[in-house]
Amino acid sequence: MSGGVGFVGKLYGEENGGAFAIGEHPLEPGILAAPPHTHSNEDEISYVLEGEIGVMIGDEFYKAPAGSYVLKPRGIVHAFWNPGPEPARIIEIFSPAGFERYFQGLAEIISAGGPPDIPRLEELANQYGLTFQWEWMEEIMRQHNLRLQ
Repeated sequence: MSGGVGFVGKLYGEENGGAFAIGEHPLEPGILAAPPHTHSNEDEISYVLEGEIGVMIGDEFYKAPAGSYVLKPRGIVHAFWNPGPEPARIIEIFSPAGFERYFQGLAEIISAGGPPDIPRLEELANQYGLTFQWEWMEEIMRQHNLRLQ
């Protein structure tokens, strides 16, 4: 785990012809795990294993307790976080596969330490058809009393 969020790959696209991938995110309390962003290539489905997550999809906000499924369709801005006070854990399914490899690049950027390297994050995001909507991040963090990973 780095900065309160981790990614553990469980099934990679190479194992099923690229149809889908599965990973697990452990989330520390009070963390904005994924700033507002849009995928152009894949849909995401989250299943909350433990704890509770907060989710923004489009302009709607939801709480998803353990046992909930959350669909985050491609082309729709979304974000998710752990409102705390307990750790949370979710399973993510990406369809089609490919985006699971994004987390390898993200780990390299985060492991460098220091403040977020926005140009490197943007370059990595572009490789995977990911677009961040940074302008919404501060408001979400303020409204939900979150800190950035």
